[in-house]
Amino acid sequence: MGCCTGRCTLIFLCSLQLLAALERQIFDFLGFQWAPILGNFLQIIVVILGLFGTIQFRPRYIVVYTVWTALWVTWNVFIICFYLEVGGLSKETDLMTFNISMHRSWWREHGPGCIRRVVRPSSPGTLDDYSYVSVTGCIIDFQYLEVIHSAIQILLSLIGFVYACYVISIFMEEEDSCLSIYISPFEGTE
Repeated sequence: MGCCTGRCTLIFLCSLQLLAALERQIFDFLGFQWAPILGNFLQIIVVILGLFGTIQFRPRYIVVYTVWTALWVTWNVFIICFYLEVGGLSKETDLMTFNISMHRSWWREHGPGCIRRVVRPSSPGTLDDYSYVSVTGCIIDFQYLEVIHSAIQILLSLIGFVYACYVISIFMEEEDSCLSIYISPFEGTE
């Protein structure tokens, strides 16, 4: 196969998806967002599986990648709806941390141009908490950065889905052509 085939393109797309998922995983770890961390971990595992299936001509692994890609698009659509507060969702809830902690998106306080100020608690003896942090001057609000991350994931996943379906069909055609060429050693010996 040449280097400009669907297979090579899928390898490239899987590599991009892997890099994007790793980058997202790092920032979700910094924000202690456990639901996205779990999703990113599964994404990394399945993309590696899809990459392996593409390199090793294993269509079943690519099918797993294709099914997961549809689920991944759904998850990222949910993330977009969550941060844009569509349908009663609120970005101020602890949904992304499984209600374990008060942590939020890392981008909330560390986005481009953001100036972070720690405001003293109103009552003495209160432990420092994220609710006492003031953030101003952000070039892009954190929810839009999260939406951009999810939109990139969706774009890569949709393109990866199309190429994965194409590669599966090519692998199946090659497998069928090999089966039709194969002649049983017992044929023609009568």
